[in-house]
Amino acid sequence: MTIQTMQRAIASHEADDAASEQEDMFVTLQVADQLCGIPVLTVRDILGPQTITRIPLAPPEVSGSLNLRGRIVTTIDLRRRLHLPPPPPGMRSMSVVAEQGGELYALLVDHVAEVMSLPRRQFEPNPPTMSAEWARFSTGIYRLQDRLLAVLDVPRLLALSNSPK
Repeated sequence: MTIQTMQRAIASHEADDAASEQEDMFVTLQVADQLCGIPVLTVRDILGPQTITRIPLAPPEVSGSLNLRGRIVTTIDLRRRLHLPPPPPGMRSMSVVAEQGGELYALLVDHVAEVMSLPRRQFEPNPPTMSAEWARFSTGIYRLQDRLLAVLDVPRLLALSNSPK
């Protein structure tokens, strides 16, 4: 083996090690009892409870709109989008604001937790036991110490044309 071949092999091995140690960052949130993650780069803002104005004739998962520093933001109720039961009475939703196609959308969630950095090598495809509705809006999962983190596909969540009829 020549020195150049060895150097190439070492560089290739180092690149593989670096790739295996790459991490993705997620804003974690809770919808019903499920822990979810949204890629941190898609999140523009996190809001506490807001006044939401209903939009007549909007699809059921569109809760309405809110005013964010002078911009009108469409709000999507993730419980409705994922066909989950409504929240308990009196529970105040939080909003995770994401941008898609130059427009802002607020995803209504039960709770926003923390930002997590997770190794890419631990990312797995959706398990076969995941419900069809969750699998439709999830790109995959991370197995954490005591639960699963479903990684949400924000563009798919926001594509209201994906709504079942």
